[in-house]
Amino acid sequence: MRTMTLDPRARTPGRGPGWTHLLSAPLSSVTWRSYGYLWLMLLLGPFALAYVVLTVAVTAGAAVTVVGLFVAGGLVVGGRWWGALYRGLAGDLLDTEVAAPVERSPRSGFWPRLGSALGDTAGWRALLFMIAALPVTLAGFVVSTACLVLGFGGVTYWTWFWALPADLAMDSSWHTPAGFALVVVGSLVLLVLWPSAQRAFIALLRLLTRVLLGPTAASLRVAELERSRAGTVEDADARLRRIERDLHDGTQARLVAVGMQLGEAREQLASGATDSVGELLEVAHASTKDALTELRELARGIHPPVLDSGLAVALETLAARAPLPVTAAVDPDIETDGRLAPAIESIVYFSIAELVTNAAKHAHASEVHVQVDVVADGRNGMLRIQVRDDGRGGATVVLPDGSGLRSGLAGLAERVRSVDGTFDLSSPVGGPTVVAMTLPATRAAAAGARRTGAGGHA
Repeated sequence: MRTMTLDPRARTPGRGPGWTHLLSAPLSSVTWRSYGYLWLMLLLGPFALAYVVLTVAVTAGAAVTVVGLFVAGGLVVGGRWWGALYRGLAGDLLDTEVAAPVERSPRSGFWPRLGSALGDTAGWRALLFMIAALPVTLAGFVVSTACLVLGFGGVTYWTWFWALPADLAMDSSWHTPAGFALVVVGSLVLLVLWPSAQRAFIALLRLLTRVLLGPTAASLRVAELERSRAGTVEDADARLRRIERDLHDGTQARLVAVGMQLGEAREQLASGATDSVGELLEVAHASTKDALTELRELARGIHPPVLDSGLAVALETLAARAPLPVTAAVDPDIETDGRLAPAIESIVYFSIAELVTNAAKHAHASEVHVQVDVVADGRNGMLRIQVRDDGRGGATVVLPDGSGLRSGLAGLAERVRSVDGTFDLSSPVGGPTVVAMTLPATRAAAAGARRTGAGGHA
């Protein structure tokens, strides 16, 4: 049975935190910081408006030239500084944290640099904020200040009304105890409602700050794609360097040794000394077999031949060859509508293979459970992968250190994001570790699938 605890702060008819908050709002630091924010915004308003007018005027005037457009571009980019200033004010006085827009990408060349400066979206959006915020700030400041002045003036009216000229003072019929009391009550009501009236304008300024001074969804998406692309390029470069190193230090060295052994055997045959020829040929034969094995492993690392039979078969084979018990639950409908794109198949296969290796090598797990299924989402759907082990946990995604090598979980995350996927890790100390990935279930064209299969068998 569930017990229920009564909160003494819970709202009851006619009393509670609603009325308490309303009555204490005029004395709240939040209210006064918001009023200070309106003051600062109003002081910055004329300078901001002058900057916007200057930017537009210079841009229009320099349109007939080319070099002068760089000055206009600099003014547009300077709007980012204004945006940072307004975001700082919102964060310090309104407790509204807004992320900075995506940084400008460096461009080389005359026209690309000019176009990048003049077309800086963040700069133009900051200029638009400076225009849109000015009337809102002015209206909010006037309303807020009027409420304050009339409120405080009405509460204290009975102490200084006599100093007013007759044409400015209230009618003498109000200058009675009952009249003064009515003015005080009305002024107190106005002071109580002042924070609510001010809050409406502050909310609108907050909205303008988030919409115009923060990063757009499109810019975040482009930045993420650029970062993923850079990570993919670095990952591919690291793989090529590793393959080159393995070929140079392993296979090439073995083949050189085979050549030397066969050369020595040929010299012995030419000289008639055949005592150790058989031994040399046997060693050369063994070295050749080792070199072929290494080449096969390298080829499997580039594109596992088992993937030619489909992702489901490849994962079953991976589970059977794993160094620890692996249960693979693969959705039978994963390839009903055709083979997945080769890039998606490779990412899924190598990601699961690396996670299984990590579970055995680092997490000391006793078993791993892999689940792969397809969920409906758009035309192709989404591929959902979950890898769970019962190891000791504590796994973390360590960001690259700048060496260009993207290994481990960071490399997996970059690889998944490069195809517009998601990567989530849950690994509390003591386990279990659960890695959840989603990738677009892009289908390969029939001809492309046939070419891939033929090339793999070849």
